Amino acid sequence: MPGRAHMKWTRYAILAAGLALVVGAIWTLRPVFIPDAPPPTLAETAARIHASVITIDTHVDIPTSFGTEMYDPGKTGTWPVQVDLPRMREGGLDAVFFVVYAGQGARDDAGYAQAASEAFAKFAAIRRMTDNLYPDEIGLARSAADIRRLHGEGKRVALIGIENGYVIGRSPELLDTYYALGARYLGLVHNGHNDIADSALPQEKFTDRANEEGGEHGGLSDFGRTLIARANDLGLMVDVSHASKAAALEAIELSRAPVIASHSSVHALHPHPRNMTDEEIKALAARGGVIQIVAFDAYLHEVPEEKLKARRELAASLGMISLDAFFGASDETKRKFADSVAALDAKWPRATVATLADHIDHAVKLVGIDHVGISSDFQGGGGIEGWSHAGETLNVTAELVRRGYTEEQIGKLWGENLMRVMDAAEAARSKK
Repeated sequence: MPGRAHMKWTRYAILAAGLALVVGAIWTLRPVFIPDAPPPTLAETAARIHASVITIDTHVDIPTSFGTEMYDPGKTGTWPVQVDLPRMREGGLDAVFFVVYAGQGARDDAGYAQAASEAFAKFAAIRRMTDNLYPDEIGLARSAADIRRLHGEGKRVALIGIENGYVIGRSPELLDTYYALGARYLGLVHNGHNDIADSALPQEKFTDRANEEGGEHGGLSDFGRTLIARANDLGLMVDVSHASKAAALEAIELSRAPVIASHSSVHALHPHPRNMTDEEIKALAARGGVIQIVAFDAYLHEVPEEKLKARRELAASLGMISLDAFFGASDETKRKFADSVAALDAKWPRATVATLADHIDHAVKLVGIDHVGISSDFQGGGGIEGWSHAGETLNVTAELVRRGYTEEQIGKLWGENLMRVMDAAEAARSKK
């Protein structure tokens, strides 16, 4: 049998081992001092937020050559290309409303036929990109749910908007056809009164009542009211950008669904006829709508008439009298135009991303964060210092972060508000 001394030391050894285990456990659980990590920079915060939200640009123009060798959206193009898939990826621009647009022309059968032909060509061009050329990179969305699904699949998103109801002519059934092809908003009018509504920028060549104080229709025509009802029945958003104040207010009141302004800015900050007054913005918001503040130089700040005149004369001298002409010009002509415009911009600087954010700030303070969005009007005259093409889209988010907007607020501005209106337009179909 072991002696008492041996047993005593054995007990001490067991106690010592137990104490060591306790001390070790306590040591393991002790607070460990780790120096505070530096807070993220503004650029890091902006990049994180930009990657987490869905960014939607509600207005990008295209020529009829879109989806061809002349304008291949899968390759980084040179001016006048501002939006292509590489730049969308580079700038974190997730979704774009590509626009089916025909300029206002003669209001007769020949004019309507020509406008419809241009519209069908542009529908075909957009579908060429999504269905044939790059279906693995970009898909066509017909609903907010489609936007979220395609974004979740890692694809860019194409949507379709119509600018200028002139493409409908006097055949309201065409609206059903355009909806079936993918259109999800209808811009009632462009520059010059049409058969649907009065324009914010009337032109004498399209009506002998262009200069009447009340406009040609006093807002909407009877045909225009019929079209808004038909758009509501289809689930098609109504767009009041380019409409006169009277036409916009009437459309907002008449529509069963919330209305959008796909590319407008704030009249209170710059009183351009194309911008929306506070009265219009409040009416839009009161019915659940959204104003998409646009990065269009002349709508954001005062541009000297000397600069505007010089640019018009430059374009005319080079034969650049339409979007198709811009894209169809020779490389030499494009370079000459771009260099000349750069010289004009150096003399009279463009608006900046900060100017765009000033307009966003005003609208948010006026009607709240739920009724404001963002658009570029790229390839239709849009583009400002800091956001001159899709690859610079992150700069807009960075400016919003700098001004104190939260991730949730930035998400609403970039896409959530617009998708809410899309859902509401769909829901209005059942309220016939």
